[in-house]
Amino acid sequence: MLWVAIIGLVMTAVAVALAARRVLFLYQLATVGPPAPERIEYAKNNVGDEIKAQLVEVFGQKKLLKWTASGTAHFFVMWAFFILATVYLEAYGSLIQGAITGTPDFHIPLIGTWAVLGFLQDFIAVAALIGLIAFAVIRIKNSPKKLGRRSRFSGSHLGGAWLVLFMIFNVIWTMFLFRGAAFNTGNLPYASGAFASEATAALLRPMGASANEALEHVGLLLHIGVMLVFLVIVVNSKHLHIFTAPLNVMFSRRPDGNGPAQPMRIDGKVVDFEDEDLDGDRLGRGKIEDTTWKGFLDFYTCTECGRCQSQCPAWNTDKPLSPKMLILDQRDHAFKVAPYLTATQDQRADLHEDVLALLDKPLVGEDGVIHPDVLWSCTNCGACVEQCPVDIEHIDHILDMRRYQVMVESNFPSEAGVMVKNLENKGNPWGMSEMKRADWIEELAGREVDPIEVQLIDEKMPEDTEYLFWVGCAGALEDRAKKTTKAVAELLHVAGVKFAVLGPMEACTGDPARRLGMEFLFDMLAKQNIETLNEAGVKKIVATCPHCFNTLANEYPQLGGTYEVVHHTQLLAKLVDEGKLVPVTPIEEKITYHDPCFLGRHNKVYSQPRDIMAKVPGVQTQEMHRHKERGFCCGAGGARMWMEERLGKRINTERVDEALTTDPDTISTACPFCLVMLGDSINEKKNAGEAKETLEVVDVSQLLIKSIKGQPVKAS
Repeated sequence: MLWVAIIGLVMTAVAVALAARRVLFLYQLATVGPPAPERIEYAKNNVGDEIKAQLVEVFGQKKLLKWTASGTAHFFVMWAFFILATVYLEAYGSLIQGAITGTPDFHIPLIGTWAVLGFLQDFIAVAALIGLIAFAVIRIKNSPKKLGRRSRFSGSHLGGAWLVLFMIFNVIWTMFLFRGAAFNTGNLPYASGAFASEATAALLRPMGASANEALEHVGLLLHIGVMLVFLVIVVNSKHLHIFTAPLNVMFSRRPDGNGPAQPMRIDGKVVDFEDEDLDGDRLGRGKIEDTTWKGFLDFYTCTECGRCQSQCPAWNTDKPLSPKMLILDQRDHAFKVAPYLTATQDQRADLHEDVLALLDKPLVGEDGVIHPDVLWSCTNCGACVEQCPVDIEHIDHILDMRRYQVMVESNFPSEAGVMVKNLENKGNPWGMSEMKRADWIEELAGREVDPIEVQLIDEKMPEDTEYLFWVGCAGALEDRAKKTTKAVAELLHVAGVKFAVLGPMEACTGDPARRLGMEFLFDMLAKQNIETLNEAGVKKIVATCPHCFNTLANEYPQLGGTYEVVHHTQLLAKLVDEGKLVPVTPIEEKITYHDPCFLGRHNKVYSQPRDIMAKVPGVQTQEMHRHKERGFCCGAGGARMWMEERLGKRINTERVDEALTTDPDTISTACPFCLVMLGDSINEKKNAGEAKETLEVVDVSQLLIKSIKGQPVKAS
């Protein structure tokens, strides 16, 4: 047994040294970029949340189990890594004890002969084996050779995935080989319970005692050797996520990476645009080394599963953006230039010319690591972040690169430049006069039937006013969205809710600028609005636009503007529940609801719009195939509302095509952008004879006021 121990320990020392060398390299590469102190600070200050995240996402596999078949298979394979660690403890114990005493009959103290543990070890190994078969079937069924870009594995490193499946299989069969032989030699710690090991023993028993003793030694070395080779493979492959996923979950944002865009930082410090010493060339991410260690952790953790890709509206409409490939392309480039990034100044002069040539390759460009069409195809819908089982924050990567392109390179779609100028000069994306923001108020007050006076804030919020109604640019200036604004104002009036509006004093929240990457303009608009709100004494805000809602609720606190913000569907649902709004007139229509991304995925508001519709008599609701957290974007987010969609199929057309499969009388939503985008596509469908003339898209609030008043409400 001494020679077995020597071989085993030498193998272990070599493999651990190789793995440690790789881990050191990965650490050095990740730390070439700027720090991310906010991630460490949050983890320290929210230990309870971090423990919960580890239990739910890592050990409980919550996100993976959203996809039942592959999630269940992964659950058992993942737990096999934890539970079979006890088998390796037994293996090394047998190795050492066999060298000392000559008899490898080691067992874990206290629990090492417990039949339950033996059963659990064998059960999880068999379950993992079934999981491997499931993975193989899933990969064959979804092969890119068969499905092309419709395969979520399109672009993934497929060879590495098959190698890892093969290595896990080797771990399992070598385990049963040495345990089966050990059972026959009397060295297996479990007299009962280890059912699969006992079954293997029955197969090996006819070979005789000597053969089983030899097989025990060989099987033990094979089992340890396979694990050591696997260790080296893992730290050099995409399966590094086995070790980095818990870290990525720990340092990700809570409750997830959706919601607020993060402040821009330089060297870990939030950028102050009023700082005279601000280095304008360091805004955003222009080179791979501008990536924080959290960004590199995202690179290392990507499992290449393609769930993000399968849900991405850009990818699904034949655009070049794949959230998966966005991460992988950066990761692969980082590895290629790593010899330079991790080298000392003296070492850099001796590097191979191929590495030096790669340094001139721009991060974003026609010949860059990331093509501009990839960067500008993103709608910031958050589907990728929502689906990622290891909490990669794709939108953060995109925004950082956009910021550099916009503020340093001045390189972005030309039509977005018109929007930027309008925001700078007029405070709204359309460039209309601020006085136009009050037109809808005059229209309500001038109605012949049921005129309504809306209170306009002069300087201070009146004491008896509960909410500031944040109308938003679209709600005040876009004709279709104005119908939602009027409906909400009337509903609040009917319910007896005291509210007021800023009118011409209101400016764009800055969301389009920030999502475009123009952080400086966002900072200017946000501070202007915060000053207005604070001077007016605003505490509570209701907003109809999810983009305004998200910005006011989640991003303004970054600049000192903290308010209680609700979306209009949340407030209206509450008023309906309290009996202050009572829908009475039946609406005999089949309605399908479209989830706005910034209301749903970014802020988890799914139930309230549906609750409102459920209270309207006569309404028959029919969900689209993609809804709630898997809802499909309208195409307007990420400042795409003001950029022409020239590549692939229009996203709003794809969404309306899906809506039409439910044969609806009406499509409802809760966002002015969605209202416009879906409405435009419906009009095209009508002109082409592909949709019935009576089909319309309306806000949920319009359905509610229609039922309360018994009057028809048209979207156009």
